[in-house]
Amino acid sequence: MRDPSTRLCGSAIEKRVGLPVVGQIPVGDIGVSKAWLKCYEPLDRPMLDDAVRVLAASGIEPDQTPHPEASLGLVLLCDVSAGLIDWLERATRHATVLALVVTETGLAVDETWQLMSAGAADVIVWQRVPPTADDISARIDRVHEVSAVMRSPALQRQVVGSSAPWLSTMRDLVEVGAFTDASVLIEGESGTGKELLAQLVHELDLRRQKGDFVILDCAAITQELSGSEFFGHERGAFTGAVNARDGAFALANGGTLFLDEVGELPLTLQAQLLRVVQEHQYKRVGSNTWQHTEFRLVCATNRDLLAGVADGRFRGDLYHRIAGWVCRVPPLRERPEDILPLTTHFLSQLNHAREPVMVDRAVQEYLLTRDYPGNVRDLRQLVTRMWYRHAGPGAITPGDIPKTDRPGEHAARVGWQDDHFERAIRHALDLGAGLKEVSRAAAETAIRIALELEEDNVHRAAVRLGLTDRAVQLRRASGRQLH
Repeated sequence: MRDPSTRLCGSAIEKRVGLPVVGQIPVGDIGVSKAWLKCYEPLDRPMLDDAVRVLAASGIEPDQTPHPEASLGLVLLCDVSAGLIDWLERATRHATVLALVVTETGLAVDETWQLMSAGAADVIVWQRVPPTADDISARIDRVHEVSAVMRSPALQRQVVGSSAPWLSTMRDLVEVGAFTDASVLIEGESGTGKELLAQLVHELDLRRQKGDFVILDCAAITQELSGSEFFGHERGAFTGAVNARDGAFALANGGTLFLDEVGELPLTLQAQLLRVVQEHQYKRVGSNTWQHTEFRLVCATNRDLLAGVADGRFRGDLYHRIAGWVCRVPPLRERPEDILPLTTHFLSQLNHAREPVMVDRAVQEYLLTRDYPGNVRDLRQLVTRMWYRHAGPGAITPGDIPKTDRPGEHAARVGWQDDHFERAIRHALDLGAGLKEVSRAAAETAIRIALELEEDNVHRAAVRLGLTDRAVQLRRASGRQLH
């Protein structure tokens, strides 16, 4: 009997059982903890009392303490202001925030989308009649369930990153994987981790104990054997078919079929795939018997499939079948905060979980300023090359970087003042900010980020910034007063 955990010889199909990707991720039956509540704007007393009463019935009490990382919060407001938008953008970097708008006049549609663009998970308007406690509780329950899955050690060991773009992607994947059976289209550049996220969707699926995760690499399918890859074949169906064989549709029955690089499928195969997705039936090559199959379809592509639909390279009806939920995976350049955590993660894997491997500061700066055209895969390969050059128990040092990877003279001179820094300054000046405003904002941002990196430890943040503890405390206090 064939070992289902190995790739089939000469085939684009891979069937995996008992994936070690994220293990048993908890879904459902998760206790609800309290959320913090911030009243951002002065509210009419009667309306505020009504709001607090409804929230109290949901187990939410006013709490003016700073929001903890990776938590759930609610903000009560009556008006959308620039200060509120700025606060919301900062708060939602690590917390999930529901915006509760208490108003008698309603909220303009553009203001609703302002709040959503600033990072609000949802906007609930309380106009005359507030929502019920059950309504609020249900929303809070869902956020806590998603957050609990994201915080699970099994998931965090494999899916590394804490940047806002990455966390947003992960929340979307957790929600669609755990709470729906929709087909998922994962879009992203090569090397961004699309297959890993497809495996995550499979692990979160409530049917994951019944079926397997089956991979079909669409870029590796040959035209001559494409029918067999998808449908399987009977013995003697064509020259070389000495035995009957299951195809991807049979192997994925009851589980998940992952079509990697689905944009590479020729139009004839797209039509055949559409028929199976719609009717859940197929015939093996060389057979007249209809077979039934049920699977969750997850596809990945580094192409713009909608552009392919427009120019006729990809079927529109198939696109709308596979894109029940579209997830865009951010490239590494959009999540630079994750470069060092990913480096630590890869080194831990290479070191087989022994003592943590430190990285010299010069190497850290090099990693943060380097381009990664191959995204996370590119970073992993670089870390691997450095690891195999490294000797001894000490830190990874500049000599561990292969000569072909070392920065040139220009890169070494530019350092942290790269194009990203210049674009940020240019953007501020274009918006009318003066030198004092830019300097103050840069200082406040540096202090806030240093405190985040050092888990709110003032002394370590001061060392990182080259300031005294007292200076950091005073500047943090003055920054809060300004907001």
